[in-house]
This record gives sequence, C-alpha cells and structure tokens, in this order.
Amino acid sequence: MKALLLALVAVAASLDAAAQPAADLREKSIEARGPLAPLRGTLLSPAKPGAPVVMIVPGSGPTDRDGNNPMGVNAATYRLLAQDLVARGIATVRIDKRGMFGSAKAVADANAVTIPDYVADVYSWVGAIRRSTGVPCVWVLGHSEGGLVALAAAQGGSEVQGICGLLLVATPGRPLGQVLRDQLSDQWRANPANAPILDQALAAITRLEGGARVDPASLHPALQPLFNEAVQGFLISAFAQDPARLIAATKKPVLVLQGERDLQVGVQDARLLAQAHPAAQLVLLPDTNHVLKAVLTDDPAANMATYANPGQPLAPGLVDAIVRFVAQAKPRS
Repeated sequence: MKALLLALVAVAASLDAAAQPAADLREKSIEARGPLAPLRGTLLSPAKPGAPVVMIVPGSGPTDRDGNNPMGVNAATYRLLAQDLVARGIATVRIDKRGMFGSAKAVADANAVTIPDYVADVYSWVGAIRRSTGVPCVWVLGHSEGGLVALAAAQGGSEVQGICGLLLVATPGRPLGQVLRDQLSDQWRANPANAPILDQALAAITRLEGGARVDPASLHPALQPLFNEAVQGFLISAFAQDPARLIAATKKPVLVLQGERDLQVGVQDARLLAQAHPAAQLVLLPDTNHVLKAVLTDDPAANMATYANPGQPLAPGLVDAIVRFVAQAKPRS
C-alpha cells in the first residue's frame, strides 16, 4: 500500500485555472433512463467543450443531489464540490437517487432498492452523460455509501468501459455490517445499561449478514427504526458487499480520499482500501470531516455543526487532489 500526496504535474495546469466567471459556466438539467420514469440530475460544466466529467454518487439515506438530507444534513457538500470543480475546468453531474427528490417517480418505493439497483443506475447515468457531453468516459465519485456503489459498478462487463476511474471519498473499507457493528459498540458499550440493546443490535446485524430478515417488533424500540422492515432488503444487499474485495478486482484508476476528522468513516478504512489495491492513490486530508468541511478541534459538537452549514467552504486540499488525479490518471477500458 502506498499512501501518497499527489504531486503537481504539467498536465494539471489546464485544470488549475482561476475560477471562471459565472457567465462562462453552463448548468442544465439532465436525465437518465430509470425503471419506471427518468432519473434526474444537474450537469454543471465549463463553457469550453471537452471537459472531463465527474458523476457524484450520493451517500446513504435520503441524500439529495446537493448533498443535503432532511435528517439534519444541510452542508451542500456536492453542490459546493461541483462549483469548485467547474471553476477548475471539470464538469460534474450530481444526481438524485431512484425514488427520491427529482427521481421520485423512477420507482414505486424508494426503500425497495439494492446495491445492484444503484449500480444499474450508475450505468444508465454514464451512458446518458456520454451521449449528452460527448466524453469517452465518466469519472465516478462515490461519497460514503456511494463509494460502495461505485466499487460495485466497476465490476461489471461492457458497461464498465464507460467509466474512466473511481474517486472514493469517505468510503468504508470494511463490509457495512462490520462498520455498523463497530459504530454501535463505540456508542453504547461505555454504558452498561445499554448492553442488552447492543446485544440485540449485534444479533440483528449478524442475521442480516446471513441473508435472513429480523422481526423489528422483537427488538428494543430504539433499534426498530434502524432495522425497519422496509429497509432490510437493502441492508442485506449492502452487508453482502466487501469493499476490499471489490477494490482488489477493480481495473480502473482509483483515488481514495479520506478526512482525518471523519466521525463516520475512519482513516483505517481508507488504508484498508489502499492495501487491497496497491495501485490506488491514497490522500489523507487533515482536519477534514465526513461532509468534507474543515474542523480544527476534536470536539464532536463542533464537527457536527458543519453538517448544517452550507456557507462553510469545502476543506482545503480536497478539490486539488481530485483535479490532479483526473489530470494524471490514464483511463483504462
């Protein structure tokens, strides 16, 4: 495993231009074919044609194309990323997941999805983006759970030829069941009174990892939203994915980006991904959290406050790393 900070290269100069005035940018709606109705997103591109295109695959839950979530996340991470990248000569497509927001009519039930469903949508988007922009391939950036989707998408057949490479941002390096197991253990083990609840949660995770469902009514009320019957099919699908195995089989260029103050995905996960795929480039971003904002303290409250601050810019170094990787990497079919 090689952990390296990307060096400046001459080819990056064309992407490292100063921010372009708004009049030189183009933003428009874009659609891709969905199961029942179109998937919808936003294409933001420089006026000059031929720019590389990065597609942003959202993280878990009801996260919209801007990176916001009605469950308390209003950091506008994906919108800010798109704006920063277009100012450096890179176009982006940010999307709403099937069944949600602009893509609400694409499926009847947004909860009745699996990782393979999201992978199929990535392929649909890649095809639509290539037709709309004329680029030979699309860079797929997955954030958090979206990184797992990106990894799974890189395992396909002929559809993978349209993917330039992967940018994995705050992506777990362990199966999600193990990530959830560790998060709950860290949260509840300090209080002995939580031991029975934790035991129930760990047993439920193990059952889902085995492909079996659990009865939410048999669980403590605090666990019932987490293991809601409506999302258990997705959890079974997600828990079956092993990020390290997926990245090891990936033949595309890969950038692994990880904030060192991320409370949800740790540096350990990024290192596991890089160890499994030694050709991947690993960039660790100091003082950067899960929503890619700068945090200069270990205080969890200060960290979480950035989740509701769309006015705070993205952490330094993030956009530079993406720009340089896209400039340097050589897409492979």
